[in-house]
Formats: sequence, C-alpha cells, structure tokens
Amino acid sequence: MFGHEYSAARNSKRGGVAAMTKRRKLSNPLALTVMVLLAERSMHPYEIAQTLRRRGKQHSVKINFGSLYTVVQNLEKHGYVEVAGVQREGNRPERTLYGITEAGRAEMLDWLSDLIAVPAEEYPAFDTALALLPVLPPQEVETLLGDREHAQTVRAAALRGVLSQLGDALPRVFVVETEYQLHMLEAQLAWIKGFRKELSDATISGIEEWQSFHETGEVPRDWRDLDAQEAARDPGRA
Repeated sequence: MFGHEYSAARNSKRGGVAAMTKRRKLSNPLALTVMVLLAERSMHPYEIAQTLRRRGKQHSVKINFGSLYTVVQNLEKHGYVEVAGVQREGNRPERTLYGITEAGRAEMLDWLSDLIAVPAEEYPAFDTALALLPVLPPQEVETLLGDREHAQTVRAAALRGVLSQLGDALPRVFVVETEYQLHMLEAQLAWIKGFRKELSDATISGIEEWQSFHETGEVPRDWRDLDAQEAARDPGRA
C-alpha cells in the first residue's frame, strides 16, 4: 500500500531495532490510525470514523469518535495532515477533506515501525492485580478469577464473531490484530483455568502461609524472611 516509502523507513533505522521508542509530538494511537487511513486517500473526519467502524478497528484502537476532529486538528497543527479539498454532496454541508503530508507519511511509517519492532514496557491492570494477590484470601481470589473467566469467555466468543463477520468481508491483513487479541485472550483463559484449579486443590506453593495470613492477621514468618533476605542481598536498595 505504501510501497518504497515503507522500505526506506525501515532501512533508515540504525541497528535494525531502536533501543527505545522515540518521544513524539503526538502519542495518541488514534492519531497514527488517522494518518494510516489518510495514506490510502483523502477523507473528511466523518468518513474516517465510518471507515474505522466498517473495518472493526474499534476493537483494536481506543476510538473516541467525539474527539476525532480534535485529533485531525492536532495532526494539521504539527504539519502531518493538510486540507486536500472540500466535498459537496447535494444539500449536505460542505466537508473538509484532509490528506497526509510528506512529514506525516514519514512520521506514520517511523511510528508504526517502532510499535511493531520495539517492545514497550507496559503495566496492564490485570498484571498489577496479580502482583498484589496475597492481600485477598485464596478462596476469594479463586471466585474472582471465576468471574473474570466467565467475562473473558464471553469476550472471546464476541471476538470470534467479529472475525467470522469481518473475515468474510475483508482480507486477512485487515483483521490480524483481532486474531492476535483472540489468541492472547485464549492464552489468558487457559492460565486462569489452571491457576484456579491450583487454588481449589490447594496445591500452589505458599498457600498455607497465605491462608494463615488471613486467618490470623499476622504476616507469616516466611514472608518476613523473604524481605530480610532480599534486603541483605542489596543493602543499598534497602
């Protein structure tokens, strides 16, 4: 779709993969999404919104359609898009068409290349919750994970429906992110099922201390010893 410009952008990355993603003038993924669509053809914001809906991108990009005009204005402010014309259709109000600039095309390719090649240090909320599990009783965690398993099973079914619908209407290249989401969701569900069984069977290591903590309200000695051992290994951090 973007021809030699894409290859040039990738080849310009020194060392193949940058050490870290760049600080950019705009960081909203919706701005990148808009630039990608405008790289296909000039559009007005309403057409951009409709195209995103048709392609099911609301499942992959956090799209606030109400702020889409603001995103386009910010892209124009930074020289990444420009007015490409005015569209007139019957008695409808005129609509301003926007197109991507050369600066916008270069930013788009570099930004997207970074997102694909350079792993970002992300802190998903569920990961944070798992890091803090001991503050809840094991039995309650098992129940809560059951609630999550049910919700994610419903979500997985919905994604399969989206794939089935879009897969018949669009080339696979336009739905690979939904495939990836479903794959990761199924992996999470498999992990939850296994972990819930360990909790239910009380076979996870450390569960005795975990249960004791909630029965007595006292921090288990083994936990205190772990903190002391860690502090001894790294006195400076302590």
